[in-house]
Amino acid sequence: MKVLITSATSAQAHKLKNTLTRDEVVLGDFNEFPSFMGIIKLPNPANDTYAHEMLTLSLDNGFKNIYLLNKQELDVLILSEQLFNEYNIIIINACDKL
Repeated sequence: MKVLITSATSAQAHKLKNTLTRDEVVLGDFNEFPSFMGIIKLPNPANDTYAHEMLTLSLDNGFKNIYLLNKQELDVLILSEQLFNEYNIIIINACDKL
């Protein structure tokens, strides 16, 4: 299964990635980072269209699970959880897991 972990520049993201050994894991972040790091650029959760941009990104990339490590991202996406569920995309609160 293909999954997305947000806050890719954090140690928590890499720790979580190491626990998901059976999945194809993609790291993403909305903060600036060097392009050579292999991290995909995510939309900024402060944008009004953030949920729709994340849904489009998830559908385009085939993500089935989104692990959210950033509270701001979680607060926005949790309001659209039903929409994501309709496309069989599961939003997972990983803010407090690690």
